[in-house]
Amino acid sequence: MTPRSLLERLVAFPTVSRDSNLPLIDFVEDLLRAHGIAATRVPSDDGTKANLHATIGPEVPDGIVLSGHTDVVPVDGQPWDTDPFTLVEKDGRLHARGAVDMKAFIATALALIPEMKALKRPIHLALSYDEEVGCAGAPRLIREICARVPRPRAVIVGEPTSLRVATAHKGIAVYRTTVTGHEAHSSLTHRGVSAVMTAARLITWLDDRARERLADPQTESGFEPPCTSIHVGKVQGGTAVNIISRHCEFWWDVRTLPGDSAPAIAEALTRYADEALLPDMRRVAPEVAITTEALLGAPGLRHDPDSAATALALALTGARETGRVPFATEAGLFQEAGIPAVVCGPGSIDQAHQPNEYITLDQLHAGEAFLRRLIAVLSG
Repeated sequence: MTPRSLLERLVAFPTVSRDSNLPLIDFVEDLLRAHGIAATRVPSDDGTKANLHATIGPEVPDGIVLSGHTDVVPVDGQPWDTDPFTLVEKDGRLHARGAVDMKAFIATALALIPEMKALKRPIHLALSYDEEVGCAGAPRLIREICARVPRPRAVIVGEPTSLRVATAHKGIAVYRTTVTGHEAHSSLTHRGVSAVMTAARLITWLDDRARERLADPQTESGFEPPCTSIHVGKVQGGTAVNIISRHCEFWWDVRTLPGDSAPAIAEALTRYADEALLPDMRRVAPEVAITTEALLGAPGLRHDPDSAATALALALTGARETGRVPFATEAGLFQEAGIPAVVCGPGSIDQAHQPNEYITLDQLHAGEAFLRRLIAVLSG
């Protein structure tokens, strides 16, 4: 099978993070088995999802991990011109959800397995679940790899970078803030405490902190934007327009520059709630509350110009310089586990998460050439 034909098969699995990825894992496992390669599943706690890792080549140290996530973001409400889960070619572009983020990298690695017969050092495939919701699946996958696989030399995380070598990225932390108010008729606002309006004040506080960071950029960081970012992505609350709301919650994330602290921002929000909002709220209704809980998070990738991963990726691409990406990946988790990592994959992040997401045929072919060069290095 070719990278394109495998990409067509992979995007047909609607592996949105909220749903199971097991049909895709079944498919990959069967494909590996057909090549005589054993794979190991690392399931989620509830068994509805699974990571998968497999070693191609000899069971020796100094191999290379090719890391990719199997989940994709939702298509709900996006104005797609075609079926998001059917690969469609238009003007040199292959459109589908997950085409660029990041099933093209996985499809290419799988398509080239027949060319890996002469490997003297192994390639380890590492496929995760729930990367798009805070890298939730990768930690247990990485623990399994560290425990069972001869120590790899490096990890290449194939997120879309247009095959530029990224040696650093921001960290991510995801939070949920819940406001419990006190219900009353909306004509009697002095007798109630609005959870929705209180949540709005908290969101405004977060927006102010985000704007402060934008106004004081750390241009030397090399990131775009050159600051820690704070974003509220979802708000849910209230019962009816004429009821003062009892419940409201919102989900927000922080993407931190190296050295900045997401927990410190969450703690500052809690202090603001405790000192500026709750005293007045509790004069009306003592049972009201504001809580913030950390849901998910992943560390940033620290720039390491002398790592084995950096040297390998530069050699494979022929580049002399490395870059940084603003989005979080699983590379920081591999690095935290002691395995050098870089981010380098086909396609552009500019097309990810968009309606009519696509990877160009040129980038698909370039990704294929990139992995062929890796196979040649490990076979020499």
